[in-house]
Amino acid sequence: MARIVLEEKLPYPTDSVWAIIGNITRCDWVPAVDSISLTGDIRSFTMAGIGEVQEKIIACDNKAKLLQYSAIKTPSNVEHHMATIQLTSQGDSCSFSWTVEIKPDAYADSIEHAMGVSLDALKQVLAKEN
Repeated sequence: MARIVLEEKLPYPTDSVWAIIGNITRCDWVPAVDSISLTGDIRSFTMAGIGEVQEKIIACDNKAKLLQYSAIKTPSNVEHHMATIQLTSQGDSCSFSWTVEIKPDAYADSIEHAMGVSLDALKQVLAKEN
């Protein structure tokens, strides 16, 4: 199983970043996703080039600024997927940590690329809103 970790200090308050990350139907920071629907704890969307994806929201903790989710339906043969985004306050800035476990390992490079693109888009959204 591959484990991908993306960490960065963002020059924005934790609450500003969480307002985007913690809104689990918000997709303007995730390229290739036009809309997200939520039924109970299942988040559904279609990604360009990938197809329909469903994720189970494991945790969306506003106090701890923690989002954890697992892909439960994908068009490919993903055996395991678990993602965790954790925000930590650092004064007027925020420590952003995104960890993904994926199996089979063959998907690690594309997941890591998608995470980087999404983080870049998140920074663009934050720059516009702050």
